[in-house]
Amino acid sequence: MDEQVSTVTIPVRDAPLPADLLVPAQPAGVVLFAHGSGSSRRSPRNVAVAGQLNDHGLATVLVDLLTPAEEEVDTRTAELRFDIGLLASRLAGIVDWLAAERPAGDVPIGLFGASTGAAAALVAAASRADRLGALVSRGGRPDLAGSALGQVRTPTLLLVGGLDEEVLALNERALAELGDVGELRVVPGATHLFEEPGTLDQVAEHAGVWFTTHLARTTTARRHA
Repeated sequence: MDEQVSTVTIPVRDAPLPADLLVPAQPAGVVLFAHGSGSSRRSPRNVAVAGQLNDHGLATVLVDLLTPAEEEVDTRTAELRFDIGLLASRLAGIVDWLAAERPAGDVPIGLFGASTGAAAALVAAASRADRLGALVSRGGRPDLAGSALGQVRTPTLLLVGGLDEEVLALNERALAELGDVGELRVVPGATHLFEEPGTLDQVAEHAGVWFTTHLARTTTARRHA
């Protein structure tokens, strides 16, 4: 596949954030990843999912949501990884940058959030409904999104492992708040980190179809606007 891979620094309001951008030829959309607590843009699970989304013709942005100095603090205290407001504001800033700079071209934008990163993605989506076409949560903590959950208007797919019982219950409650924009799919035999053989591939396939379907609808809506 003809693709361009680059490391860029994305300027958000309060911090420059390093990101890995991969753009396949003629992408159908771009997906911004929000990693879970204690992880980074090099999260092996998100890297693996991003690779499969690239195969679906989607550009991907894997970004560190904390600066190196903040990472040092978080390593000691674990406090910033749960600062959903901070992480969400940075995601919203990156969405604005993608919409303005168009590093993947004039294509619709999606969000993929894992664990606590999914909560930040949902909060960001509530404030950027006009700029987002789809959202996918992997083993997410939508309960941490608080009141923003009921304000999400972006088509949202909740993916949860069948053996991740506590998180599954949280996502079932979140689905009721999301209403018509939400859908919950359970990956059988998977625990929270989707470490079981084949389960992460199922996540990537569900996500790929969700993004290509809903981002294509966004493109069609733009053309008829």
